[in-house]
Amino acid sequence: MADNQPRNHVTLPSSETNPSYMSNLDMEEGQIDSKENKANIIDYAKRAQWLRAAVLGANDGLLSTASLMMGVGAVKKDSKTMIIAGVAGLIGGACSMAIGELVSVYSQYDIELAQMEREGDTSDKDKLPNPFQASIASAIAFATGAMVPLLGAAFVKDYKTRLGVVVAVVSVALVVFGWLGAVLGKAPLVRSSLRVLIGGWFAMALTFGLTKLFGSAGV
Repeated sequence: MADNQPRNHVTLPSSETNPSYMSNLDMEEGQIDSKENKANIIDYAKRAQWLRAAVLGANDGLLSTASLMMGVGAVKKDSKTMIIAGVAGLIGGACSMAIGELVSVYSQYDIELAQMEREGDTSDKDKLPNPFQASIASAIAFATGAMVPLLGAAFVKDYKTRLGVVVAVVSVALVVFGWLGAVLGKAPLVRSSLRVLIGGWFAMALTFGLTKLFGSAGV
């Protein structure tokens, strides 16, 4: 009797005839999703690294330069001296932040790369935090923050008014940086902003007071 079934007929696997087929598909899809999730996590970590450096750098530039200018202003009332001190603080601080961030992120880079090499998978090497990117971001952010008190003092001739303007613009900037840091870190907005603001006031007041004391003592 003739066989009516085509000789080249191929039966494709299905979930009913071959249950392991669907299981293998699920495993492959799971591996793809896992790789995509891992890539997204690394991308976020890389982005968070330079964002953190930028926020910290801007806040540091703002507060350290303002405190330096307030300290110099405690013993020298002319605007030129305050501005020169602020510019020196901007340049020195930006260089210091850039070098410090470069060394710090390079250490993290070496540790994570060594871990990848031990695991035998360096395919995500290009997704590791970039030390030079973090360094440049930190330096630019520091300089940006330092420009706030400098611009506040640059166009005010009266001594007391100049000090008041510096404190005012720095206070506003501190609240903004505190809020931004809270948003990035998912922390309470009001509490974080107030913490940064009060800390900034304390730093400026302490620098001004101690410098004034040393100046009055003739040290």
